[in-house]
Amino acid sequence: MHSTSIHCSAGQWPKEKAAGTLTLDFDARHRRRIRLTADQGEDVLLDLPKAVAMADGDGLQLEDGRWLEVQAAAEPIVEVRHKDPHQLVRLAWHLGNRHLPTEIRDEVLRIRPDHVIEDMLRSFGADLVKMQAPFQPEGGAYSGHDHNHEDDGHHHE
Repeated sequence: MHSTSIHCSAGQWPKEKAAGTLTLDFDARHRRRIRLTADQGEDVLLDLPKAVAMADGDGLQLEDGRWLEVQAAAEPIVEVRHKDPHQLVRLAWHLGNRHLPTEIRDEVLRIRPDHVIEDMLRSFGADLVKMQAPFQPEGGAYSGHDHNHEDDGHHHE
C-alpha cells in the first residue's frame, strides 16, 4: 500500500502528472488519516500532518512521487433558493446559527438533507431542490484549528 502525506490545493500541483484519481464524498475528503482506494483500485493510506478539507481538483503526492487527483463525488444535497436575495442571506444566517455545513454559491445555498431544517427553510419561503452533486461547504471560523475552549483566552464560568 502506498501512502501520501503531501496535499496541494487545486492549481498548486502538476495536474498533468496525475497517475490516478480519488473520488470521495465530503466526509472522506475532510480527513487526516484514513485508508482509501483510488479509482484505479490501488489502496492508499492518507497520512496528513493535520485534517484538511480537500476540494475537487486538489492533489495528493504519493511517497513514490506520483500524484493522485482528488475528485468530489456526487452526494445527496438540497439546493436552497429564494426569489429575494436578502432573504437568501437570512436563510444562510439561520443555517450558520445551527452550525450546519453549508455551501454558498452565487444564488443558491447547498446543504445535506435534513427534513427538520428543510421544513424550517420552506416556512421562510425557500424553494428546495433535492439532487446529487458534489458538496463543498464553507470552512467556517474554526476551519484548520482545533476548537478547544479550555485555553481560548476567554474566562468561562
